[in-house]
Amino acid sequence: MALVLGLWQPLVQAQSQSGAAVPTRSVNEWLTRMQEASRQRAYTGTLVVSAGSVMSASRIWHVCDGVQQMERIETLTGAPRTTIRRNNEVITFVPDAKTAWIEERESLGLFPDLLRTPANAIPKYYEVRETGVQRVAGHLADVVEILPRDPLRFGFRIWSEQKTGLVVKLQTLGEKDVVLEQLAYSELQLDAPVRMDKLRKMMKDTRGYEVYRPMVKKTTPEAEGWQFKDVVPGFLRMSCHTRDAGEANEVSSVPMQCIFSDGLASVSLFVEPLDARRHGAETSAVMGATHSLGMRLGNHWLTVLGEVPPVTLQRFAQALQRTR
Repeated sequence: MALVLGLWQPLVQAQSQSGAAVPTRSVNEWLTRMQEASRQRAYTGTLVVSAGSVMSASRIWHVCDGVQQMERIETLTGAPRTTIRRNNEVITFVPDAKTAWIEERESLGLFPDLLRTPANAIPKYYEVRETGVQRVAGHLADVVEILPRDPLRFGFRIWSEQKTGLVVKLQTLGEKDVVLEQLAYSELQLDAPVRMDKLRKMMKDTRGYEVYRPMVKKTTPEAEGWQFKDVVPGFLRMSCHTRDAGEANEVSSVPMQCIFSDGLASVSLFVEPLDARRHGAETSAVMGATHSLGMRLGNHWLTVLGEVPPVTLQRFAQALQRTR
């Protein structure tokens, strides 16, 4: 739905004594506005993601009734795949393999992930800068930069739709504001007539599919024989779990995943038993803004990945140590 141009008022920024623009909203106010828009609005759109040389597109249907929110994401490039989410319950249909995967996700993948991190910590590690107004997918949007105060995290340039606050375009910024990754709506309909009951029926209809529900168990690093001897500033542990190990009886043989977040960036650590056939020398890789690191820790293999600089992954890897 296009905004009425006559209702648009130019962004007015006060000037400090030094002449620098003073943001009209604090970093927390901007991020809260963006998050509430993503949780409360009904909309449909086509989202295009560019990471390095790889580009993909998906069709999105999103609706919220004030209590529940549902979302359907259908890939338009690559292998067909449809993901439907109701709150933290997610099912992914893979038509080619005729499989459906059901899982619970504590993190809903929303940007920003403020609900599970202390809001007062964000300004300590990020600052905000407002840079103007641009159109994205036919909608006027405020352009806001959320910039890191240290080298342990990337910055973000965000286009926030003026009327609702919905994020309609997002760039992840590296050194010297180089764009590492970008996502943007190529078309977007706000307040779209998305029916929650229809999405519920689609979510339950698994006829013709073999359904898998991976078993996960909440745990802590300490309970699995690990500890972090140091904390990477700003990152808090959001969750830690192990997956069903089948016949395995030894705690050391159970794969463990821990997720950390500072409210904007997240880092995942995977620890699994060392397998000489798959694990060799230390590895590193990058795809857009996502970096990964693999290394041996005694009789285990550690994989760390996230949309953060390599130095941050190194800090996490160096902090983890075996206690038994």
